[in-house]
Amino acid sequence: MNTSARKILLACVALALFGCKATMRSYSEESKETQVQATGNNPDQALANLEKNNAQEKDLLYYLEKGELLRLDNKISDSRDAWLQADEKVRLWEEEAKNRPEALIGDLGALVINDKTRRYDGQDYEKIMLSTRLALDHVALGQWDKARTEIKKTHEREAVIAALRAKEVQKLEQQSKTQGITLKTQDLKGYPVETLNDPAVTALKNSYQSALSHYLAGFVYEALREPSLAAPGYRKAIELRPGSGILEEGLRGLDARMKNTRPNTTEVLFIVESGNIPGRKSVTLPIPIPYQGSVSVIPLSFPVIQPDTSPQPVQIQLHGKTITVIKLAPITNLDAMARRALKDEMPGIILRTAVRAVAKSAAQKKVADRGGQFASMLSSVTAVATETADERGWRTLPAQIAIARITLVPGTYTIGIPANQKEEQVKVNISGKYAVVPIRLMGNGVFQPHPILAQTP
Repeated sequence: MNTSARKILLACVALALFGCKATMRSYSEESKETQVQATGNNPDQALANLEKNNAQEKDLLYYLEKGELLRLDNKISDSRDAWLQADEKVRLWEEEAKNRPEALIGDLGALVINDKTRRYDGQDYEKIMLSTRLALDHVALGQWDKARTEIKKTHEREAVIAALRAKEVQKLEQQSKTQGITLKTQDLKGYPVETLNDPAVTALKNSYQSALSHYLAGFVYEALREPSLAAPGYRKAIELRPGSGILEEGLRGLDARMKNTRPNTTEVLFIVESGNIPGRKSVTLPIPIPYQGSVSVIPLSFPVIQPDTSPQPVQIQLHGKTITVIKLAPITNLDAMARRALKDEMPGIILRTAVRAVAKSAAQKKVADRGGQFASMLSSVTAVATETADERGWRTLPAQIAIARITLVPGTYTIGIPANQKEEQVKVNISGKYAVVPIRLMGNGVFQPHPILAQTP
């Protein structure tokens, strides 16, 4: 290859890499500082970092993360508004899913530079958690009717997701046969398959239905004196998290609570969230790809999620004249849900990656044949530079969620929570016939988004 040709090739490679830069951001790296600030009990700094990283474009993830950080900063109205903007983006996705599902499913084997170049529509569990967290914000603001609207939206959203995923699985099976792709997750040497085959992951019915969402539905309907709607919510929560005494009591005691006319008592639901949902990280593995009678070893990248190992609280303490120990019941494992989402998504990821690898192998061979060793080397560099897995995801969600339920006399209470190898205390104001008390343990901080308005049922 002569000098002029080399210069042209170098310029093309540089242009390709520069063009990829805007669309191939490392979300894992970008969100790291945001998470450090949030877990360090500095939500203002975390918000500033989020704004800095999203100065050019406000996508779905921006609004998801912003809503969570504002909630940690106890700015409930602002948190709700951010999540409503995220919800509008999900609503548009739902319209596509219902009316043009083929546009979302598309050609699963289509050649793209990288999965990061695809529009991020959110993981299915993120869509459901968005509705659930909007409901919690509405409750915190005393807007129980609006919380009811979000609860109803959750049920409808689950149905849309289920219908679309069924069509996607069918399309995936067809295209895998057409492309002749037989590679499976367990064939990826060096991939931590055990993270996806964890019993906590495989026990889940799917990646998006949450026992918390359905139990909260039951609680909100009960607070609004709609027992016929509350019962299915409690029942579904039991189905998703069988063997939990507190969930079973929610359903079993519903009729008695509806008849109870005891004045001056509040039915209190504590929601205790801990840890941070583990994010996706990119791992690059050498995969042999057959092409025209020869085999090329191509570096291919796949997303990996390592389980969260942060401790989970098992009880809280109610401080009064005496100390009352209240046991917490685990209800939703978002860590496992994130890994279940990845497990379900891996066949599609493998199909797209394998098709991309064959195309890269063919391109490298042509470049080598025409341009020699130098051109082949540059082609390989470009291929490696554009080969990283999609790491995007809602990083400020908790890893684990537990609940407790108790009947209290309205008033101000001090709650003791084991955190950071000591007991942290928060004060909560209990009022109305029903109250939801969310508590978040995150890094060095204990956050308690409190109600701004006292308009509870």
